[in-house]
Amino acid sequence: MPIFSLPSKYGIGTLGEEAYKFIDFLKKSGQTYWQILPIGTTGFGDSPYQSFSAYAGNPYFIDLDFLINEGLLNKEDVENIKWYEEPDKVDYEILYKSRYQVLRKAYEKFRISPPPDFEKFKFENDYWLKNYAMYSAIKDYHSGMPFYMWEDGYKFRKKEYILKAENELSDRICFYEILQYLFSAQWFKLKEYANRNGIKIIGDIPIYVAADSADVWGEPEQFSLDKDLMPTAVAGCPPDAFSDDGQLWGNPLYDWKYMKKDGYGWWIRRIAYSSKLYDIVRIDHFRAFSAYYSIPYGDKNAVNGKWVKGPSNELFDAFEKKLGKLSIIAEDLGTIDNDARELLSYTKYPGMRVLQFAFTPDTESSYLPHNITKNCVVYTGTHDNDTAVGFMKDGDGSQVAFMKEYQRIDDGDSFNWSLIKAAMATSADTVILQMQDFLGLDNSARINIPSTLGGNWQWRISENCCNDWLAKIIYDCTKTYFRVPEIKKAREKQSNFA
Repeated sequence: MPIFSLPSKYGIGTLGEEAYKFIDFLKKSGQTYWQILPIGTTGFGDSPYQSFSAYAGNPYFIDLDFLINEGLLNKEDVENIKWYEEPDKVDYEILYKSRYQVLRKAYEKFRISPPPDFEKFKFENDYWLKNYAMYSAIKDYHSGMPFYMWEDGYKFRKKEYILKAENELSDRICFYEILQYLFSAQWFKLKEYANRNGIKIIGDIPIYVAADSADVWGEPEQFSLDKDLMPTAVAGCPPDAFSDDGQLWGNPLYDWKYMKKDGYGWWIRRIAYSSKLYDIVRIDHFRAFSAYYSIPYGDKNAVNGKWVKGPSNELFDAFEKKLGKLSIIAEDLGTIDNDARELLSYTKYPGMRVLQFAFTPDTESSYLPHNITKNCVVYTGTHDNDTAVGFMKDGDGSQVAFMKEYQRIDDGDSFNWSLIKAAMATSADTVILQMQDFLGLDNSARINIPSTLGGNWQWRISENCCNDWLAKIIYDCTKTYFRVPEIKKAREKQSNFA
Protein backbone atom coordinates (compact mmCIF):
# COMPACT_ATOMS: atom_id res chain seq x y z
CA MET A 1 0.00 0.00 0.00
CA PRO A 2 1.86 3.13 -1.18
CA ILE A 3 1.91 6.22 1.02
CA PHE A 4 0.46 8.25 -1.84
CA SER A 5 -2.56 5.91 -2.02
CA LEU A 6 -3.77 6.69 1.51
CA PRO A 7 -6.90 8.83 1.92
CA SER A 8 -6.38 12.57 2.27
CA LYS A 9 -8.32 15.74 1.57
CA TYR A 10 -5.15 17.31 0.18
CA GLY A 11 -4.85 15.26 -3.01
CA ILE A 12 -2.26 12.67 -1.96
CA GLY A 13 -1.67 10.31 0.96
CA THR A 14 0.62 11.64 3.68
CA LEU A 15 2.35 10.71 6.93
CA GLY A 16 -0.63 12.03 8.85
CA GLU A 17 -3.64 10.68 10.68
CA GLU A 18 -4.76 8.32 7.89
CA ALA A 19 -1.36 6.60 7.95
CA TYR A 20 -1.78 5.98 11.69
CA LYS A 21 -5.30 4.66 11.06
CA PHE A 22 -3.91 2.31 8.43
CA ILE A 23 -1.45 0.90 10.96
CA ASP A 24 -4.35 0.36 13.37
CA PHE A 25 -6.18 -1.43 10.55
CA LEU A 26 -3.18 -3.67 9.87
CA LYS A 27 -2.96 -4.61 13.54
CA LYS A 28 -6.67 -5.48 13.68
CA SER A 29 -6.21 -7.51 10.49
CA GLY A 30 -3.52 -9.70 12.06
CA GLN A 31 -0.78 -8.35 9.81
CA THR A 32 2.88 -7.84 10.66
CA TYR A 33 4.27 -5.97 7.64
CA TRP A 34 3.42 -2.86 5.65
CA GLN A 35 5.27 -2.69 2.34
CA ILE A 36 5.44 0.70 0.66
CA LEU A 37 6.88 2.07 -2.57
CA PRO A 38 9.97 4.34 -2.59
CA ILE A 39 9.31 7.57 -0.70
CA GLY A 40 11.71 9.86 -2.55
CA THR A 41 11.00 13.10 -4.38
CA THR A 42 9.52 12.52 -7.83
CA GLY A 43 10.04 14.37 -11.10
CA PHE A 44 8.99 13.97 -14.71
CA GLY A 45 6.78 10.89 -15.10
CA ASP A 46 5.97 10.87 -11.35
CA SER A 47 7.72 7.52 -10.83
CA PRO A 48 9.06 6.88 -7.33
CA TYR A 49 11.78 4.85 -9.05
CA GLN A 50 13.16 8.01 -10.72
CA SER A 51 13.85 10.25 -7.74
CA PHE A 52 15.93 13.41 -7.43
CA SER A 53 17.74 11.82 -4.48
CA ALA A 54 18.47 8.38 -3.03
CA TYR A 55 17.95 9.89 0.44
CA ALA A 56 15.50 12.80 0.43
CA GLY A 57 11.87 12.19 1.36
CA ASN A 58 8.99 13.38 -0.80
CA PRO A 59 7.72 16.76 0.50
CA TYR A 60 4.25 15.88 -0.81
CA PHE A 61 4.04 13.33 2.03
CA ILE A 62 4.49 15.98 4.74
CA ASP A 63 1.11 16.15 6.44
CA LEU A 64 -0.43 19.63 6.39
CA ASP A 65 -2.82 19.06 9.31
CA PHE A 66 0.15 18.20 11.53
CA LEU A 67 1.80 21.46 10.45
CA ILE A 68 -1.40 23.31 11.39
CA ASN A 69 -1.40 21.63 14.82
CA GLU A 70 2.24 22.70 15.29
CA GLY A 71 1.43 26.30 14.44
CA LEU A 72 3.44 26.31 11.22
CA LEU A 73 0.32 26.78 9.08
CA ASN A 74 -3.10 28.33 9.53
CA LYS A 75 -6.25 26.60 8.31
CA GLU A 76 -6.74 29.49 5.88
CA ASP A 77 -3.44 28.51 4.21
CA VAL A 78 -4.87 25.23 2.94
CA GLU A 79 -8.48 26.17 2.36
CA ASN A 80 -9.92 27.17 -1.01
CA ILE A 81 -7.17 25.30 -2.84
CA LYS A 82 -8.14 22.77 -5.48
CA TRP A 83 -6.03 19.72 -4.57
CA TYR A 84 -7.34 17.23 -7.15
CA GLU A 85 -9.60 16.70 -10.14
CA GLU A 86 -10.73 13.21 -9.12
CA PRO A 87 -10.78 12.03 -5.49
CA ASP A 88 -9.41 8.56 -6.33
CA LYS A 89 -6.39 9.80 -8.32
CA VAL A 90 -3.27 11.80 -7.47
CA ASP A 91 -2.88 14.83 -9.74
CA TYR A 92 0.85 15.59 -9.61
CA GLU A 93 0.57 18.74 -11.74
CA ILE A 94 -1.84 20.30 -9.26
CA LEU A 95 0.40 19.28 -6.36
CA TYR A 96 3.48 20.75 -8.04
CA LYS A 97 1.73 24.09 -8.44
CA SER A 98 0.09 24.25 -5.00
CA ARG A 99 1.97 22.16 -2.44
CA TYR A 100 5.26 24.04 -2.39
CA GLN A 101 3.47 27.38 -2.03
CA VAL A 102 1.82 26.11 1.14
CA LEU A 103 5.03 24.51 2.44
CA ARG A 104 6.80 27.81 1.85
CA LYS A 105 4.44 29.43 4.37
CA ALA A 106 5.33 26.74 6.92
CA TYR A 107 9.02 27.34 6.21
CA GLU A 108 8.70 31.08 6.90
CA LYS A 109 7.29 30.38 10.37
CA PHE A 110 9.70 27.51 11.06
CA ARG A 111 12.83 29.57 10.41
CA ILE A 112 11.77 32.26 12.91
CA SER A 113 12.23 29.80 15.76
CA PRO A 114 13.60 26.42 14.61
CA PRO A 115 13.46 23.55 17.13
CA PRO A 116 16.66 22.67 19.02
CA ASP A 117 17.20 19.41 17.10
CA PHE A 118 17.20 21.04 13.64
CA GLU A 119 20.96 21.69 13.70
CA LYS A 120 21.52 18.14 14.94
CA PHE A 121 19.47 16.82 12.01
CA LYS A 122 21.57 18.85 9.57
CA PHE A 123 24.82 17.63 11.12
CA GLU A 124 23.82 13.94 11.16
CA ASN A 125 22.62 14.05 7.54
CA ASP A 126 25.23 16.40 6.15
CA TYR A 127 26.71 13.70 3.87
CA TRP A 128 23.61 13.87 1.63
CA LEU A 129 21.47 16.80 2.80
CA LYS A 130 23.89 19.56 1.81
CA ASN A 131 24.23 18.30 -1.77
CA TYR A 132 20.50 17.69 -2.11
CA ALA A 133 19.43 21.10 -0.81
CA MET A 134 21.97 22.93 -2.96
CA TYR A 135 21.11 20.85 -6.05
CA SER A 136 17.41 21.59 -5.53
CA ALA A 137 18.01 25.32 -5.04
CA ILE A 138 20.22 25.59 -8.14
CA LYS A 139 17.68 23.55 -10.10
CA ASP A 140 14.99 26.08 -9.15
CA TYR A 141 17.35 28.87 -10.20
CA HIS A 142 17.56 27.18 -13.62
CA SER A 143 13.75 26.84 -13.89
CA GLY A 144 13.85 23.08 -13.26
CA MET A 145 16.36 22.20 -15.98
CA PRO A 146 18.35 18.98 -15.37
CA PHE A 147 21.80 19.65 -13.91
CA TYR A 148 23.64 18.50 -17.04
CA MET A 149 22.07 21.49 -18.89
CA TRP A 150 23.29 24.07 -16.35
CA GLU A 151 26.18 26.38 -17.18
CA ASP A 152 29.53 24.72 -16.56
CA GLY A 153 30.28 26.48 -13.29
CA TYR A 154 27.23 24.99 -11.57
CA LYS A 155 27.25 21.76 -13.58
CA PHE A 156 30.85 20.90 -12.60
CA ARG A 157 30.54 22.27 -9.06
CA LYS A 158 33.32 24.83 -9.50
CA LYS A 159 34.30 26.32 -6.17
CA GLU A 160 33.41 29.93 -6.97
CA TYR A 161 29.96 28.89 -8.23
CA ILE A 162 29.26 26.78 -5.14
CA LEU A 163 30.20 29.78 -2.96
CA LYS A 164 27.95 31.96 -5.12
CA ALA A 165 25.06 29.54 -4.62
CA GLU A 166 25.64 29.42 -0.86
CA ASN A 167 25.43 33.23 -0.74
CA GLU A 168 22.74 34.03 -3.31
CA LEU A 169 20.52 30.97 -2.88
CA SER A 170 20.86 30.52 0.88
CA ASP A 171 17.14 31.08 1.48
CA ARG A 172 16.19 28.40 -1.06
CA ILE A 173 18.82 25.98 0.27
CA CYS A 174 17.46 26.43 3.79
CA PHE A 175 13.93 25.83 2.50
CA TYR A 176 14.86 22.37 1.19
CA GLU A 177 16.77 21.51 4.38
CA ILE A 178 13.73 22.38 6.47
CA LEU A 179 11.40 20.34 4.26
CA GLN A 180 13.62 17.32 4.84
CA TYR A 181 13.60 17.96 8.58
CA LEU A 182 9.80 18.09 8.59
CA PHE A 183 9.56 14.92 6.52
CA SER A 184 12.03 13.09 8.76
CA ALA A 185 10.29 14.16 11.96
CA GLN A 186 6.91 12.94 10.69
CA TRP A 187 8.35 9.74 9.19
CA PHE A 188 10.16 8.49 12.29
CA LYS A 189 7.16 9.23 14.53
CA LEU A 190 5.03 7.13 12.19
CA LYS A 191 7.60 4.34 12.04
CA GLU A 192 7.87 4.29 15.84
CA TYR A 193 4.07 4.00 16.08
CA ALA A 194 4.06 1.14 13.58
CA ASN A 195 6.80 -0.76 15.44
CA ARG A 196 5.08 -0.19 18.78
CA ASN A 197 1.97 -1.82 17.32
CA GLY A 198 3.82 -4.84 15.95
CA ILE A 199 4.04 -3.61 12.36
CA LYS A 200 7.36 -3.62 10.51
CA ILE A 201 7.77 -1.40 7.47
CA ILE A 202 9.24 -2.85 4.29
CA GLY A 203 10.82 -0.07 2.26
CA ASP A 204 11.68 -0.22 -1.41
CA ILE A 205 14.85 1.21 -2.92
CA PRO A 206 15.53 1.42 -6.65
CA ILE A 207 18.88 -0.09 -7.58
CA TYR A 208 19.65 2.89 -9.81
CA VAL A 209 19.35 6.65 -9.34
CA ALA A 210 17.99 9.13 -11.86
CA ALA A 211 20.35 10.75 -14.39
CA ASP A 212 19.18 14.13 -13.11
CA SER A 213 19.67 13.72 -9.38
CA ALA A 214 21.59 15.17 -6.47
CA ASP A 215 23.47 11.86 -6.28
CA VAL A 216 24.94 12.07 -9.78
CA TRP A 217 25.58 15.83 -9.54
CA GLY A 218 27.18 15.55 -6.11
CA GLU A 219 29.35 12.46 -6.71
CA PRO A 220 29.76 12.03 -10.49
CA GLU A 221 32.85 9.88 -10.00
CA GLN A 222 30.61 7.05 -8.72
CA PHE A 223 28.94 6.72 -12.14
CA SER A 224 29.95 5.81 -15.69
CA LEU A 225 29.89 9.29 -17.23
CA ASP A 226 31.81 11.08 -19.96
CA LYS A 227 33.68 14.38 -19.60
CA ASP A 228 30.41 16.31 -19.98
CA LEU A 229 28.78 14.28 -17.17
CA MET A 230 26.56 12.42 -19.62
CA PRO A 231 26.15 8.63 -19.26
CA THR A 232 28.37 6.44 -21.41
CA ALA A 233 25.75 3.69 -21.10
CA VAL A 234 22.39 3.38 -19.39
CA ALA A 235 20.33 0.77 -17.57
CA GLY A 236 17.43 -1.33 -18.78
CA CYS A 237 16.31 -4.87 -19.54
CA PRO A 238 16.78 -6.98 -22.69
CA PRO A 239 13.98 -7.97 -25.07
CA ASP A 240 11.81 -10.79 -23.75
CA ALA A 241 8.39 -12.37 -24.18
CA PHE A 242 6.75 -9.19 -22.91
CA SER A 243 8.66 -6.66 -25.04
CA ASP A 244 10.40 -7.06 -28.40
CA ASP A 245 12.44 -3.89 -27.77
CA GLY A 246 13.26 -4.57 -24.12
CA GLN A 247 13.05 -1.82 -21.50
CA LEU A 248 15.14 1.36 -21.75
CA TRP A 249 15.21 2.91 -18.26
CA GLY A 250 17.87 5.50 -19.00
CA ASN A 251 19.53 5.54 -15.56
CA PRO A 252 23.32 6.01 -15.51
CA LEU A 253 25.28 2.89 -14.57
CA TYR A 254 27.66 2.67 -11.64
CA ASP A 255 31.42 2.80 -12.06
CA TRP A 256 31.98 -0.37 -10.09
CA LYS A 257 35.77 -0.17 -10.48
CA TYR A 258 35.81 3.21 -8.76
CA MET A 259 33.34 2.04 -6.14
CA LYS A 260 35.56 -0.93 -5.33
CA LYS A 261 38.59 1.35 -4.85
CA ASP A 262 36.44 3.48 -2.56
CA GLY A 263 35.48 0.43 -0.50
CA TYR A 264 31.88 0.63 -1.78
CA GLY A 265 31.37 3.59 0.54
CA TRP A 266 28.54 5.07 -1.56
CA TRP A 267 26.49 1.89 -1.31
CA ILE A 268 27.32 1.31 2.34
CA ARG A 269 26.05 4.80 3.21
CA ARG A 270 22.89 4.25 1.18
CA ILE A 271 22.07 0.85 2.70
CA ALA A 272 22.85 2.11 6.22
CA TYR A 273 20.44 5.02 5.76
CA SER A 274 17.75 2.81 4.20
CA SER A 275 18.07 0.35 7.08
CA LYS A 276 17.43 3.24 9.45
CA LEU A 277 14.36 4.39 7.49
CA TYR A 278 12.84 0.91 7.20
CA ASP A 279 12.75 -2.32 9.18
CA ILE A 280 13.31 -4.36 6.02
CA VAL A 281 14.76 -3.10 2.73
CA ARG A 282 13.53 -4.47 -0.61
CA ILE A 283 16.18 -3.88 -3.28
CA ASP A 284 14.69 -3.49 -6.72
CA HIS A 285 16.36 -5.36 -9.64
CA PHE A 286 18.71 -7.29 -7.35
CA ARG A 287 20.13 -9.34 -10.20
CA ALA A 288 22.11 -6.30 -11.46
CA PHE A 289 24.57 -6.85 -8.60
CA SER A 290 25.48 -10.11 -10.31
CA ALA A 291 25.36 -8.82 -13.89
CA TYR A 292 23.75 -5.65 -15.21
CA TYR A 293 22.35 -4.86 -18.63
CA SER A 294 24.29 -2.04 -20.31
CA ILE A 295 22.69 -0.15 -23.22
CA PRO A 296 24.72 2.33 -25.31
CA TYR A 297 23.72 5.89 -24.44
CA GLY A 298 21.58 7.40 -27.17
CA ASP A 299 19.98 4.14 -28.33
CA LYS A 300 16.23 4.33 -28.85
CA ASN A 301 15.56 0.88 -27.35
CA ALA A 302 17.30 -1.88 -25.38
CA VAL A 303 18.01 -4.26 -28.29
CA ASN A 304 21.77 -3.54 -28.52
CA GLY A 305 22.51 -3.89 -24.83
CA LYS A 306 24.84 -6.43 -23.25
CA TRP A 307 25.28 -8.08 -19.88
CA VAL A 308 28.27 -6.88 -17.82
CA LYS A 309 29.56 -8.53 -14.65
CA GLY A 310 28.67 -6.73 -11.43
CA PRO A 311 30.36 -6.69 -7.99
CA SER A 312 28.49 -9.80 -6.81
CA ASN A 313 29.54 -11.33 -3.44
CA GLU A 314 32.23 -8.73 -2.82
CA LEU A 315 29.70 -5.93 -2.31
CA PHE A 316 27.68 -7.89 0.22
CA ASP A 317 30.82 -8.92 2.10
CA ALA A 318 31.54 -5.19 2.42
CA PHE A 319 27.99 -4.58 3.70
CA GLU A 320 28.27 -7.27 6.35
CA LYS A 321 31.71 -6.13 7.44
CA LYS A 322 30.56 -2.54 7.97
CA LEU A 323 26.88 -2.95 8.85
CA GLY A 324 26.45 -6.49 10.17
CA LYS A 325 23.50 -8.70 9.24
CA LEU A 326 20.91 -6.89 7.16
CA SER A 327 17.18 -7.42 6.70
CA ILE A 328 16.83 -7.39 2.91
CA ILE A 329 14.35 -8.73 0.35
CA ALA A 330 15.90 -9.32 -3.06
CA GLU A 331 13.68 -8.51 -6.04
CA ASP A 332 14.79 -11.37 -8.28
CA LEU A 333 12.09 -11.22 -10.94
CA GLY A 334 12.69 -11.24 -14.69
CA THR A 335 15.70 -12.81 -16.44
CA ILE A 336 17.61 -14.75 -13.79
CA ASP A 337 20.71 -16.82 -14.62
CA ASN A 338 22.81 -19.18 -12.52
CA ASP A 339 25.16 -16.41 -11.37
CA ALA A 340 22.21 -14.41 -10.03
CA ARG A 341 20.85 -17.49 -8.27
CA GLU A 342 24.25 -18.17 -6.73
CA LEU A 343 24.45 -14.58 -5.44
CA LEU A 344 21.02 -14.88 -3.86
CA SER A 345 22.04 -18.18 -2.28
CA TYR A 346 25.27 -16.62 -1.00
CA THR A 347 23.49 -13.70 0.68
CA LYS A 348 20.68 -15.92 1.99
CA TYR A 349 18.25 -13.07 1.35
CA PRO A 350 14.70 -14.11 0.51
CA GLY A 351 13.69 -13.65 -3.13
CA MET A 352 10.22 -12.99 -4.54
CA ARG A 353 7.52 -15.19 -6.05
CA VAL A 354 4.59 -13.55 -7.87
CA LEU A 355 1.55 -15.75 -8.41
CA GLN A 356 0.40 -13.84 -11.50
CA PHE A 357 3.57 -15.10 -13.20
CA ALA A 358 3.02 -18.72 -12.15
CA PHE A 359 0.20 -20.03 -14.27
CA THR A 360 1.61 -20.76 -17.71
CA PRO A 361 -0.10 -23.84 -19.18
CA ASP A 362 2.15 -26.84 -19.85
CA THR A 363 5.03 -25.29 -17.84
CA GLU A 364 5.69 -26.15 -14.21
CA SER A 365 6.83 -22.77 -12.96
CA SER A 366 8.83 -22.39 -9.76
CA TYR A 367 6.24 -19.73 -8.87
CA LEU A 368 3.40 -22.26 -8.65
CA PRO A 369 2.23 -22.52 -5.03
CA HIS A 370 3.28 -26.18 -4.61
CA ASN A 371 6.87 -25.31 -5.67
CA ILE A 372 7.37 -22.30 -3.41
CA THR A 373 9.98 -22.74 -0.67
CA LYS A 374 10.20 -21.14 2.78
CA ASN A 375 12.91 -18.52 2.27
CA CYS A 376 11.01 -16.22 -0.05
CA VAL A 377 8.26 -13.61 -0.11
CA VAL A 378 5.09 -14.45 -2.03
CA TYR A 379 2.99 -11.82 -3.77
CA THR A 380 -0.31 -12.13 -5.61
CA GLY A 381 1.04 -9.24 -7.69
CA THR A 382 3.29 -6.20 -7.31
CA HIS A 383 2.88 -2.55 -8.23
CA ASP A 384 3.86 -3.50 -11.81
CA ASN A 385 1.08 -6.10 -12.07
CA ASP A 386 -2.61 -5.71 -12.66
CA THR A 387 -4.91 -6.31 -9.72
CA ALA A 388 -6.18 -9.89 -9.32
CA VAL A 389 -9.62 -8.96 -10.65
CA GLY A 390 -8.06 -6.98 -13.51
CA PHE A 391 -5.88 -9.99 -14.36
CA MET A 392 -8.93 -12.25 -14.41
CA LYS A 393 -10.76 -9.89 -16.78
CA ASP A 394 -7.95 -8.86 -19.11
CA GLY A 395 -5.08 -11.33 -18.61
CA ASP A 396 -4.04 -14.07 -20.98
CA GLY A 397 -7.06 -16.38 -21.32
CA SER A 398 -5.06 -19.63 -21.14
CA GLN A 399 -3.26 -18.48 -18.00
CA VAL A 400 -6.49 -17.42 -16.30
CA ALA A 401 -8.12 -20.76 -17.24
CA PHE A 402 -5.14 -22.68 -15.84
CA MET A 403 -5.22 -20.60 -12.66
CA LYS A 404 -8.90 -21.37 -12.17
CA GLU A 405 -8.34 -25.07 -12.78
CA TYR A 406 -5.29 -25.23 -10.50
CA GLN A 407 -7.08 -23.46 -7.66
CA ARG A 408 -10.44 -25.16 -8.32
CA ILE A 409 -12.19 -21.85 -8.80
CA ASP A 410 -15.77 -22.04 -9.99
CA ASP A 411 -17.35 -19.14 -11.85
CA GLY A 412 -19.25 -18.12 -8.74
CA ASP A 413 -16.13 -18.00 -6.56
CA SER A 414 -14.25 -14.83 -5.63
CA PHE A 415 -11.17 -14.82 -7.86
CA ASN A 416 -9.20 -12.31 -5.79
CA TRP A 417 -9.77 -14.16 -2.51
CA SER A 418 -8.89 -17.49 -4.11
CA LEU A 419 -5.56 -16.00 -5.18
CA ILE A 420 -5.01 -14.49 -1.73
CA LYS A 421 -5.67 -17.84 -0.07
CA ALA A 422 -3.35 -19.61 -2.51
CA ALA A 423 -0.58 -17.22 -1.46
CA MET A 424 -1.37 -17.66 2.24
CA ALA A 425 -1.30 -21.46 1.89
CA THR A 426 2.24 -21.62 0.48
CA SER A 427 5.25 -22.59 2.57
CA ALA A 428 6.77 -19.11 2.19
CA ASP A 429 7.85 -17.38 5.39
CA THR A 430 6.23 -14.14 4.28
CA VAL A 431 3.25 -13.18 2.12
CA ILE A 432 2.59 -9.63 0.89
CA LEU A 433 -0.80 -8.84 -0.61
CA GLN A 434 -2.02 -5.79 -2.52
CA MET A 435 -4.63 -3.68 -0.79
CA GLN A 436 -6.53 -3.52 -4.10
CA ASP A 437 -6.88 -7.32 -4.05
CA PHE A 438 -8.38 -7.32 -0.56
CA LEU A 439 -10.92 -4.82 -1.90
CA GLY A 440 -11.57 -6.76 -5.11
CA LEU A 441 -10.79 -3.77 -7.35
CA ASP A 442 -10.30 -4.05 -11.12
CA ASN A 443 -7.56 -2.55 -13.28
CA SER A 444 -8.79 0.99 -12.66
CA ALA A 445 -6.86 0.60 -9.39
CA ARG A 446 -3.65 -0.59 -11.04
CA ILE A 447 -0.58 1.28 -9.81
CA ASN A 448 1.76 1.06 -12.81
CA ILE A 449 2.04 -0.30 -16.34
CA PRO A 450 5.77 -0.76 -17.04
CA SER A 451 7.31 1.09 -20.00
CA THR A 452 4.43 3.57 -20.19
CA LEU A 453 4.42 7.25 -19.34
CA GLY A 454 1.44 9.02 -17.82
CA GLY A 455 -1.49 7.68 -15.84
CA ASN A 456 0.68 5.71 -13.40
CA TRP A 457 1.33 6.07 -9.64
CA GLN A 458 -2.08 7.71 -9.15
CA TRP A 459 -4.44 5.26 -7.44
CA ARG A 460 -5.94 6.37 -4.14
CA ILE A 461 -8.11 4.35 -1.79
CA SER A 462 -11.52 5.65 -0.85
CA GLU A 463 -12.03 6.85 2.69
CA ASN A 464 -13.43 4.27 5.14
CA CYS A 465 -12.45 1.27 2.98
CA CYS A 466 -10.07 0.14 5.72
CA ASN A 467 -12.79 -0.61 8.25
CA ASP A 468 -13.39 -3.13 11.03
CA TRP A 469 -15.56 -5.31 8.79
CA LEU A 470 -12.73 -5.83 6.28
CA ALA A 471 -10.18 -6.17 9.07
CA LYS A 472 -12.16 -9.08 10.55
CA ILE A 473 -12.32 -10.86 7.17
CA ILE A 474 -8.57 -10.44 6.62
CA TYR A 475 -7.82 -11.53 10.19
CA ASP A 476 -9.90 -14.70 9.86
CA CYS A 477 -8.22 -15.58 6.56
CA THR A 478 -4.76 -14.93 7.99
CA LYS A 479 -5.60 -17.01 11.06
CA THR A 480 -6.79 -19.93 8.93
CA TYR A 481 -3.29 -20.23 7.48
CA PHE A 482 -1.58 -19.82 10.88
CA ARG A 483 -0.05 -16.48 9.92
CA VAL A 484 -1.38 -14.09 12.58
CA PRO A 485 1.41 -13.04 14.98
CA GLU A 486 0.25 -14.86 18.12
CA ILE A 487 -0.27 -18.15 16.26
CA LYS A 488 3.05 -17.83 14.43
CA LYS A 489 4.88 -17.35 17.73
CA ALA A 490 3.16 -20.35 19.29
CA ARG A 491 3.87 -22.51 16.23
CA GLU A 492 7.56 -21.55 16.17
CA LYS A 493 7.92 -22.89 19.72
CA GLN A 494 6.91 -26.37 18.55
CA SER A 495 9.92 -28.46 17.63
CA ASN A 496 8.44 -29.79 14.38
CA PHE A 497 8.13 -26.20 13.04
CA ALA A 498 11.32 -24.78 14.53
